[in-house]
Amino acid sequence: MADPILVLNAGSSSLKFSIFDVTPTSDLVLQLKGQIEGIGVRPRLTAEDAGGVALVNRTYERAELDGHDAALNAVAQWLRSMFGSRSLLAVGHRVVHGGIQYGAPVVIDDRILASLEELVPLAPLHQPANLAAVKAVRHHLPELPQVACFDTAFHRGHPELADRYALPEALYRGGIRRYGFHGLSYEYIAGELPRVAPALAGGRVVIAHLGSGASMCAVKAGRSVDSTMGFTALDGLPMGTRCGALDPGVVIHLLREKQMAVNEVEGLLYHDSGLRGLSGISNDVRELLASDDPAARRALDYFTYHVARQLGCLAAVLEGVDGIVFTAGIGERSAEIRARICARAAWLGLRLDATANREGRSRISASGSAVSAWVIPTNEELMIARHTLAAVRASEKRS
Repeated sequence: MADPILVLNAGSSSLKFSIFDVTPTSDLVLQLKGQIEGIGVRPRLTAEDAGGVALVNRTYERAELDGHDAALNAVAQWLRSMFGSRSLLAVGHRVVHGGIQYGAPVVIDDRILASLEELVPLAPLHQPANLAAVKAVRHHLPELPQVACFDTAFHRGHPELADRYALPEALYRGGIRRYGFHGLSYEYIAGELPRVAPALAGGRVVIAHLGSGASMCAVKAGRSVDSTMGFTALDGLPMGTRCGALDPGVVIHLLREKQMAVNEVEGLLYHDSGLRGLSGISNDVRELLASDDPAARRALDYFTYHVARQLGCLAAVLEGVDGIVFTAGIGERSAEIRARICARAAWLGLRLDATANREGRSRISASGSAVSAWVIPTNEELMIARHTLAAVRASEKRS
């Protein structure tokens, strides 16, 4: 058995990790997954093996894990207690923004790290945390290869008309364009379609990645042709705490008339909007579904309305749609939200199988439905591990 691959997915206050073994035939087998959440607040390390058996549940003092470097060190110590002195082959990272430069995974060096730092303003909620994990690994294991896997890369083949804004050419050339995100998730789902829904794999599909961060992607014959997210991960659908599509005049108004500072506007749009802002209660769909408050109902109605609206837009881009795939936390787990969206999509010829939907089967559309509907769990970590293995081996061949 070759050395394993460590996958890291760093958020602003969390660090998710997975270990994949590499078999002699280059298959990747999950050994364990876990996370440290509440970094700098109330850190807690949890992990489970591939079968879902809990391996650790430990809470730390706030000062013990006050940043990603300390969190990574805690993960490393725990992994050593599990695996002894077994070394790693490489570390793969989810990096949200690859800009114009990066349309495929890359082995990280000083030059690449510096160029990824320049993209922080385009993804201020995610990129700093992603790169903090890279720097932490460099600090503790400087010789270990690290691979950046980009959420924007899957969308790089979009038609130019899909990626442009109606702005001067110089701005487009300077990188102000629609990038799209959640690409690792969409790439994984596109790769699963030949196995789960082979008749759909070569067709016109809308994939709905519905979680705390939410977007939708139009896929034709396995390739992304358009997405609801644009220049930043604020665009498109309303999300847990992010506003989604917004008239840019609102931002001008907030700056000029309300005298808000730029960082205040940024905080509003990234942290205090979306389901949290609409409801005034929570950004968690489960809490909103359980609430009798009219504001909770309004927030969920707004969410499903805009998912259905974007579905219509993407169906127009594809010139018809053969199937819809739900994935990510809400898409995979909330039968109620899926049912509401499918009801709004009845005009497409989609008929839901209520029992299949309630039971969370793979196919949730009724027999004879003109448009099929599916639930396919995403696996961004496995996608990252695959890219990491391929990038490291390609780099070894070049050297």
